[in-house]
Amino acid sequence: MILPPATVGVLGGGQLGRFFVLAAREHGYRTWVLDPDPASPAGAAAHRHVVAAYDDSGALDEVGAACAAVTTEFENVPAPALDRLATVTVVRPGSTSVQVCQDRIAEKAFLREREIPHVPYAVVDGDTDAAELPADLFPGILKVARLGYDGRGQVSVAGPGDLAAAHAELGGAPAVLEARLSLDVELSVVLARDAAGPVAVFPPAENRHVGGILDVSIVPARVDAALTEQAVATAVEVATALDHVGTVAVEFFVSGGRLMVNEIAPRPHNSGHATIDACTASQFDQQLRALCGLPLGEVRAHSASVMVNLLGDLWGPEGDPREPDWAALLAVPGAHLHLYGKAEARPGRKMGHATVVAGDLDVALARADAVRTAVGLAADLGG
Repeated sequence: MILPPATVGVLGGGQLGRFFVLAAREHGYRTWVLDPDPASPAGAAAHRHVVAAYDDSGALDEVGAACAAVTTEFENVPAPALDRLATVTVVRPGSTSVQVCQDRIAEKAFLREREIPHVPYAVVDGDTDAAELPADLFPGILKVARLGYDGRGQVSVAGPGDLAAAHAELGGAPAVLEARLSLDVELSVVLARDAAGPVAVFPPAENRHVGGILDVSIVPARVDAALTEQAVATAVEVATALDHVGTVAVEFFVSGGRLMVNEIAPRPHNSGHATIDACTASQFDQQLRALCGLPLGEVRAHSASVMVNLLGDLWGPEGDPREPDWAALLAVPGAHLHLYGKAEARPGRKMGHATVVAGDLDVALARADAVRTAVGLAADLGG
């Protein structure tokens, strides 16, 4: 075990890294962050912020020498950086898990080879002949294989004749074409797995996306027990096959009653933020525990919860920013506000979230609608 007051590090300075740093500090650890942005939210919360690129060998060596263990807040850290760190310190998750999840082509192949249900797809590159692709992939969504997130790097494709133009719009980068499905619901399962293999699974979340960005997460998910059990079992299967150590999230589409893996995130996840306020241990507590070889915490949800994302659009037009009405939001019973410390609000940028907890889901939904109204969002959760 790596015990406090040891120093732990995280690659990545966004809000996920910030929450990890706060959890580690709460447990008595010292914290380092490696991120190229001098104003990164995680760097501002850490004991030490190393401002450098993720592939900066000198910075990596400095972090490796200072930290007893290192984790990552996002999947796009170069795998060689993780491998370099792993020669001198504990790194969890390892590069193998991260490499699979940072490339959609590798991720889809991983699922297909293990016969884990997934969204129908085809790889698209410069030699792809649209006429030879299965007809049921159209209409579809073309997604870049790497560095796409929150709806970025994606183009709708109505039919085979539109594929070439869509691929050119993405710069001709390697991509996957996924069938556009009629969705019953979107789910995610966040779990933690330790180095010896045991897992602790949080209750699945029901998610709604707007413009490719998560809008709300509802726990417990309003699906039947059989589907819940299937989602949990599949997420555990994915984490085990990846030999992932740490927190991981598996996102699912449910279409026509069929559960399919959409994406895997080898880290804490936006849809797991409610665990901070609604569970006995948060996803960031679990990330820390798995990293340091501590026993995983209890993942019981003591309350129903609804997490509402707060995007930069709420701050008003660019050039005339203004804070949302936090007083009205905080007046809602059971509401918890989490702002990420980002200096500039931009449309679509995740600036914070609010989690509403209650003993009953209908009450939580009604309170979440009150939160949404307070900041100028539509009250449409049906609570």
